[in-house]
Amino acid sequence: MNEKFLLAAARFDAENSRDPNSENGQPRERLYAERLTEWVHKLCPSATEPLRLAARCQHICRWESPRESYPQTRPGYLKWRADLKKFHAEKSGTILREVGYDEETIRRVQDLNLKKNFPADAEVRVLEDALCLVFLEFQFTTLAAKSDDEKMINALKKSWGKMTESARAEALKLNYGTREKSLIERALNSQPAPENQL
Repeated sequence: MNEKFLLAAARFDAENSRDPNSENGQPRERLYAERLTEWVHKLCPSATEPLRLAARCQHICRWESPRESYPQTRPGYLKWRADLKKFHAEKSGTILREVGYDEETIRRVQDLNLKKNFPADAEVRVLEDALCLVFLEFQFTTLAAKSDDEKMINALKKSWGKMTESARAEALKLNYGTREKSLIERALNSQPAPENQL
């Protein structure tokens, strides 16, 4: 890896290490970036530099824009998500500029942050697959514990609908508890063919 990449990754990690929220004794967003990076590498070992950069900064400093600061409604949620993507893209662009990346690379990383041209853009698909797999592997059980079945089935159907076949195959290899496994089965059985296989 080149020096600029290592510098950018270190800056992203330093920012995410400021997260006041922790998971497994580590700053949550720093841990999230590492998990997302691992999944991108697993799904696409030949990932380009912009894709690897985007994985490292996809949720950079997310705690600075909490969900609670927006109305607790569906439109409020959608506005929060849209604003977050822009916030992450601007933050990543500033850091990439400071470590010496050219504008073309910066624009590409930001397009990935913003998930532009999904699902036509193959790299955006890899990133979306990785995001879904991080959710399923590390966040699904916690969310399911405080959510009703219908909400979780809906979330699973949405995630499954965005994933490629190879990512779905990876998802089915993960370890799930009894309830989580049941929720996945119910979500997939309510999908239209050919997406109803477990």
